[in-house]
Amino acid sequence: MRWILLLLLLLNAFYYVWHQQQAPLRAKEVAPASGYQAARKDIRLLSEADAPQARGEPVAAVDAPAPDAAVCLFLGSFEEEAKAKVVEQRLLSLDIQAEVRSVDAAAGVEYWVYLPPLASRQASLRQLRELQARRIDSYIITQGELANGISLGIFPRSDSADSVVQRLRDVGYEPQVRELSRAHRNFWVRVAPQSRRLADEFLLGRLAGDFAGLQHQLMPCEGVALLQ
Repeated sequence: MRWILLLLLLLNAFYYVWHQQQAPLRAKEVAPASGYQAARKDIRLLSEADAPQARGEPVAAVDAPAPDAAVCLFLGSFEEEAKAKVVEQRLLSLDIQAEVRSVDAAAGVEYWVYLPPLASRQASLRQLRELQARRIDSYIITQGELANGISLGIFPRSDSADSVVQRLRDVGYEPQVRELSRAHRNFWVRVAPQSRRLADEFLLGRLAGDFAGLQHQLMPCEGVALLQ
């Protein structure tokens, strides 16, 4: 009986081994090639990532908005500095940055009649005494390129200067005439760029009502010398 059981066990073991060898192998599950290709498209090397261009290649710069030019509002003009100061103080009381600027504007031409310097100061002084003896108004020039020359007067009209020149020529002198620009100083109140928006039409209208003839102009902050 023992041999029969042992034989059955051997037969079962043999049958198990034979059955395993005859069973078909299971295919390993593999992802489709199309999915692999799609995934591959989403993979990028670090060198291919969106980054600045390679070294040595210029990167196109983005144009930054250009700042507004420094433009100031000018209020004026005033013959007297005191009136310009009043406007300045009114603006400052409203937290509007302002300051008074003086402007020398050309106001015409004057004509200077003079005798050029002689070889020495002593010679020029002798000439001056001669002119004064003839009752011709004259003064020694003490500085500048015409130092030691003799000034014979500055005249607002060319015909007046020509009359003096002719008179001197009649007595043996050779005077010269030089045109001089006559300057006229007036005053403007300059409003800083950051305060321009505060000086609105309403405020400008009130100032114009209080100061007859008040003008306002927009121009470069350092261009006040161009105002007339």
